[in-house]
Amino acid sequence: MTASFDVHLPDGRMLRAHDTGPVTDDATGPVLMWHHGSPQTGAPLEPVVSAAAERGIRVISYGRPSYGGSSPNPGRDVAAAGDDAAAVADAVGVDRFATMGASGGGPHALAVAARHPERITGVVTLAGIAPLTDRFDWFDGMRAPGGLQAAQQGRAARARFAEIDEFDPEQFLPADFAALEGRWSGLGADVARSAEFGDDGLIDDDVAFVNPWGFDLAEVRVPVLVVQGEGDRVVPRTHASWLLAHLPDATLWMRLDDGHVSVLDVVPDAMDWLLER
Repeated sequence: MTASFDVHLPDGRMLRAHDTGPVTDDATGPVLMWHHGSPQTGAPLEPVVSAAAERGIRVISYGRPSYGGSSPNPGRDVAAAGDDAAAVADAVGVDRFATMGASGGGPHALAVAARHPERITGVVTLAGIAPLTDRFDWFDGMRAPGGLQAAQQGRAARARFAEIDEFDPEQFLPADFAALEGRWSGLGADVARSAEFGDDGLIDDDVAFVNPWGFDLAEVRVPVLVVQGEGDRVVPRTHASWLLAHLPDATLWMRLDDGHVSVLDVVPDAMDWLLER
């Protein structure tokens, strides 16, 4: 059973965190920190928890600032997640762990490895976005890039866009909708729950994504598995190619029939990859 609790930080902020608990009596088993997508609450999704339990993996997670009850932190960069994640791990007595992030969680999973490489055994990004660069057409292939484009004009512009933003179903493939209706139905429910906490988390994520992340990909020196759906219309495959080329120790799994959500079906295999590191 997953326990939820608050982690109080030295700067006065609070993070709402979640922990499935030790899987061995001496609490020395493998630990995975799950980094949620944008927007979600931060609670680990059932398929992640069940796949981890089958492998004896403890799962911890938390809501990034303004998500799921966590305190706001406007102006945060992606790297800020490194210290927040370390504080959550400290709160539950975990020293070494792997990180896994889906969609908007991907960059933040990388941030922990960049800021605290001595604590991280490996990283998995699933449909994770790459840093903004003019070295390739960063927006090409995104079906609905309006939020990120607005974020380039600053937080106020991104907040104004949130008032008119509407979901475009063409972002998802039939395989994505099938995943949301089946194994990953909890993801859609969690996105709906996240609306109770407002748009600030998503706004701040988007602003962080299109500004300097606060670390360079070259600083992520632990093994990284980059998982990407070939047909992803939210985060196109070119982002995975950029990550593969610029991370020092990266492996790419390209999923030919997957989109942005259905690619999550690889989570159990990705956990096995982490256990081998």
